[in-house]
This record gives sequence, structure tokens and C-alpha cells, in this order.
Amino acid sequence: MKTELKGWLAGNTVTTANKEDKILVLESAGNLTLSDVLDEMKKEDAGLRAETLKHAVDPFQRTVSELVLNGYSVNTGLFRAVPQFRGVIDGGIWNPEKNSIYVSFNQDKDLREAIARTGVKILGAKGDPAYFIGGEDAATRATDGSATAGRNYRLQGKNIKVTGTDSAVGIVLIDEKGTETKLPMDMIAVNNPSEVLVLLPADLKDGTYELRLTTQYCHSSQTMLKTPRTVSRFINIGASQGSGDDDIVDDPTA
Repeated sequence: MKTELKGWLAGNTVTTANKEDKILVLESAGNLTLSDVLDEMKKEDAGLRAETLKHAVDPFQRTVSELVLNGYSVNTGLFRAVPQFRGVIDGGIWNPEKNSIYVSFNQDKDLREAIARTGVKILGAKGDPAYFIGGEDAATRATDGSATAGRNYRLQGKNIKVTGTDSAVGIVLIDEKGTETKLPMDMIAVNNPSEVLVLLPADLKDGTYELRLTTQYCHSSQTMLKTPRTVSRFINIGASQGSGDDDIVDDPTA
């Protein structure tokens, strides 16, 4: 399969030295589950049953998980998985309330070679709507979409300042079951157009969450949008599960 990534040109809101600096913001192709991946594999060989593929993939995933969580660094060719610890150890005692285990994933040889063969298509200049260009776990400095419950998470982007009088304005976390948790405004420590620093609830369970930011901000504090605008990003609590750049943004051409 030929691989190609698409992106929109956008101003670099991180550095201000050169006003002409541009970055490329990914145009997301969507979000897929393991079932979707198995369906794609089946298309390559119509003689294979989905159940057969799943019976092969499930033991692989279970074995990799067990090996990593027994202290091995596992190289699959596609990725390298390494177990790591978080938190300060007080008195030489492991405290699950303060300490945790997470697994970092880095691209391996096969993926690097595939990246080298991937084309990039620039769709044009991005419009004015809000968008994210990145996120960082303040506890670990990880930028891969992993986050830590009870610690700050830094969002970077454009026009993402959380402001406005509409009831929808704010930051909402949505878990895998669709349960929504709206964060109080006092959990936002930094609230700027290009950077928002939010404190994540300490009681978040491990898993993938959609972080949805809704705002009426538009260029300046004196001008508010009549209709709130929403952008979202996926974060992973408890383990790094790949890139967090699965941003959902407004239509850049709008």
C-alpha cells in the first residue's frame, strides 16, 4: 500500500522570532481500532478469516505485554517497547498512590524504513480556526500523547484560549465508554491563545481519553465568537499508546 500523509501549512505559534515560520499540521484520516486493522489485513488475502487473524494477533499482543512487564525491552521491528517508572520513591517503598509503571513506544527499523518511503502532500494554508499542534505531559515531558493523572498537561496550538460565556465553553475529558467529565476552570493554570496548561484529575483511570476544548476566543479578548468552536485531541493515561497527534479540528478551509 502506498503511504501518504496530508497536512496544512500553519503559523508557528511556539516561536515568534520569525513571523514567516510555518509548520505542517496533520490532516487526520480518522481513528481505527484493532478490528479495523484486521479488516484491512483480510483485504490483502481474501482467503484468511477474520477469526484466524485475531487468533494470531491476540497471542502476539499478550506475549509482548507480558515480556515488557517482566522487564524486557522488546523490539518487534515496528516498534520498541520499554517499561519505565514514574514518581519519587519515598523511604525506599513503592507507593501505587504516588508511583506508577508506564511503557514507552519508539519507532523501530521497519517503521523508520516505511517513513522514508512515505510521501507528504501539502493541502495549502490553514484558515483561522483553532487547532492543536502538540501536547506535553508535564510530569515526564513526553510528547507522544501519554499523560499522568493528577499532573499538568500542556496543550500548544492556535486560538485555544478557553474563554466565553456559552455553557459549552471549557475542557471536557471523554473516556472510552463515552462518559464526559468537564474540568473546572480553576484547573486551567495557564490560559493563552497558543498555550493552555491544564491539571488532569487525580482519579482518572488508565485508558484513552478524548480531550475536548471548546472556546469562543477569536484573535483577541475583545472579540468573541457567537458560536463556540471545539478542537480535540486524544491522550493516554497510564501508558504510551503511540502518537497523540490525532487531533480533530474544524474544517481548515472554513
